[in-house]
Amino acid sequence: MQAPRQDVTPTAPVAMMAGIVVATGFLFNFVVRGVIDSFLVFILPLEAEFGWSRSTLTGVYSAYLLVAGITSPLAGMLLDRWGPRWTYGIGLVVLAGGMGAASTAGALWQIYVFHGIFGGIAAACLGIVPAAALIGRWFDRKLSLAVAFAYAGLGSGILVIVPLTQGLIDAGGWRGAYRTLAVALVALLPFLMALPWGRIARGRPGLAATRGRQAPGPDPAAASAVPGDAPDITDITGETDPGWTIGLAIRTREFWLLVQCFFFTACSTYSVVVQTVSFLVDQGYPPLEAAFAFGASGMLSVIGVLGSGWLAAQRGFRFTVTLSFAATLIGIIALLGFSFVPARVLVLVYVLGFGVSQGARGPVVSTLSTRIFARGQVGTIFGAIFMTMSFGSALGAWITGFLHDLTGDYRAAFLFAAASVIGAVSPFWYSSRLRNPGPLPAPSHPL
Repeated sequence: MQAPRQDVTPTAPVAMMAGIVVATGFLFNFVVRGVIDSFLVFILPLEAEFGWSRSTLTGVYSAYLLVAGITSPLAGMLLDRWGPRWTYGIGLVVLAGGMGAASTAGALWQIYVFHGIFGGIAAACLGIVPAAALIGRWFDRKLSLAVAFAYAGLGSGILVIVPLTQGLIDAGGWRGAYRTLAVALVALLPFLMALPWGRIARGRPGLAATRGRQAPGPDPAAASAVPGDAPDITDITGETDPGWTIGLAIRTREFWLLVQCFFFTACSTYSVVVQTVSFLVDQGYPPLEAAFAFGASGMLSVIGVLGSGWLAAQRGFRFTVTLSFAATLIGIIALLGFSFVPARVLVLVYVLGFGVSQGARGPVVSTLSTRIFARGQVGTIFGAIFMTMSFGSALGAWITGFLHDLTGDYRAAFLFAAASVIGAVSPFWYSSRLRNPGPLPAPSHPL
């Protein structure tokens, strides 16, 4: 076995470099999620200027989610072949170009292309998939916590950038807001290019070799591994066996239980978040206050993301997931109640309940996927599950606008979101195979 590559020039201490990797993941999740989710405060001014329907406009967000899911595996390939400098650089350039071009839009298809499609490509290159892959090269036993910090950038970006964008719209119109976002992203490019990407990409010295010597069976780190970390399995003939492949994984019940959970989680989440600002404004909230309420719920997701990993270790996966979905359901019911009784305390209940549970299932499902299929092609399998989540997100985002146009309000959409919560949590109750799973035995491959 070839010895791990060692640096021949002085480098920062390992702990400092590991912190830089986590901070980089946090930063670009913060940027890409905040900028793309700013579309939620563009909906009303675009509707007012062009007369486009809510369902048509929310289709832009659905397009982003679909493109992000489809291109995430391609971003992973780009990361492996060209490295993180190119992957992140392309993502930032595409995002800045999309925001700049959107400021000149005069037709609906242009918004779909520049904010939806460009945003989806940028999310794949700047988001959690490359962040988790890079963090996995630096962390072992604390990996789940490190990935959770990168996830936390998503909610933080929503809190800061979405209300800021609403302020820009109020001050200079939606075109001016798009131009300001584009300029800010271009200004970030020199910083991105100056990061020590070569050192980041090589990972912690000796970590890959240590994992390569580990047996394929369960170990303390298996529950917190990320896609791409599982070593190949060597059979008695000395041949390398890939273990679980995507073709074999989709024949297991565990795969489809995880798909059900992730798909309906995305449906419930995105059938609410895409229209929250518009709903609150329709109910009489000032636009800036509505944006802050939405941003605060996103920020609270940091608590859910960080807390879910700890709670799962203490009380198990079913308890953690059930508690988080109960909070989600309470938040949805609060918004539904606000449509009948405009009491501001109900908005606070939504912010607390929906916010603290938003994103809490992501680390749990990724951990379960990695643990169950540890003896195989973990990255490919998790990528397929992640893609189905994007389909659920797109469906939830679109159906909210459709139901609003059909019924004239958001009550039917909130009922759909509540039903999706039941669909998402039920696999942990009707099946015992997700409660505390270990790695599935390596499959037998036909000769």
